[in-house]
Amino acid sequence: MSALGRSLHAEWTKARTLRSTAWLAAFVVVAMIGLSLAITGTLRIDDCSGGCRPDPVKLSLAGVRLAQIGVVVLGVLAVSGEYATRTITPTLGAVPRRGMVVAAKLAVITTVALVAAVVGVVGALLTARVVLRHRGFTAAAGYPQLPLLDDLTQRAAVGTVLYLVLLGMLSAGVALLVRDTAGSLVVVLSLLFLGPVVAMFVSDLAWQERLRRFSPMDAGLAIQATRDLAALPVAAWPGMALLGGYAVAAVVAGAAAFRWRDA
Repeated sequence: MSALGRSLHAEWTKARTLRSTAWLAAFVVVAMIGLSLAITGTLRIDDCSGGCRPDPVKLSLAGVRLAQIGVVVLGVLAVSGEYATRTITPTLGAVPRRGMVVAAKLAVITTVALVAAVVGVVGALLTARVVLRHRGFTAAAGYPQLPLLDDLTQRAAVGTVLYLVLLGMLSAGVALLVRDTAGSLVVVLSLLFLGPVVAMFVSDLAWQERLRRFSPMDAGLAIQATRDLAALPVAAWPGMALLGGYAVAAVVAGAAAFRWRDA
């Protein structure tokens, strides 16, 4: 087995034997499907008698705002957990090439996040379609559902999966920099939620839009919209590119710190 193969096997063994990995993956799936059920299940066709136009795809995938916390914790724990238990020292003894250690950790984190995200997104979309139909949102009532193979629906689904995978990378990169579980969680969650929360209390509309445009969460999740696209603070793929920039910057900075600092 090659050195990279051994490193991947070691990281996968560590992730698989941690009970938190399975629980966090399950949390992502349950949050996606559960919130999809809760949100669409409380919609009433009577409330839209005035002609409201809900975005069924975006509502179906709204659970990502809760599910992302599971991915953040997963990415942080995969890195900072080794510093807390000091198992980082034997890890580097077995695999001295630190770049390979980082690559193996990212591969495992993104794979777990990818699998959980795909299951959660597909489950959320299918659940919401059934629920919305039973709540009266049918083509006959003037609310046709987009086919699952529709371009906008596919973009929203793939984009949501990509959002969670990039978030796992971002979390791992921050954890490499901070090397502390609580501190890393504070940094990542602040990065995600601070901009949108502050924007709620800013009266200047221009500043509201700026805060939302450069928030990794609002920018990344713009890809879920299938209606009123012109009203988004940032277009779908540019928003995802912005989140990707945050993730790459965190990973590069974290990998550089990991390479030059003592274990």
